[in-house]
Amino acid sequence: MPEIIILPHQEICPEGAVINAEPGTSLCNAMLDNGIEIEHACEKSCACTTCHVHVREGFDSLEESSELEDDYLDKAWGLDMDSRLSCQALVGEESLVIEIPKYTINMVSESQ
Repeated sequence: MPEIIILPHQEICPEGAVINAEPGTSLCNAMLDNGIEIEHACEKSCACTTCHVHVREGFDSLEESSELEDDYLDKAWGLDMDSRLSCQALVGEESLVIEIPKYTINMVSESQ
């Protein structure tokens, strides 16, 4: 079973975490199932960017993102080349290192 290392996030996962997930499970579900309360405002329907993560290791083991996911990712805060929506990225056979961005688009818009 692949291991997912969640890097420390000040609010969501201050100590970081190491979890296991069955291949085919979304990163979002894997985190939620293990008590890591990542935001998912659209209830995992690929209609927002609040579950945006950076896949720091193992990115190439994930299936390619869809055009719809790419369209939403363009709106994500802190987008980079290893960004994915965790509700759409399915765990493969390799271990992953995940970083949850400091902010979501909801947090950025609320603070303005």
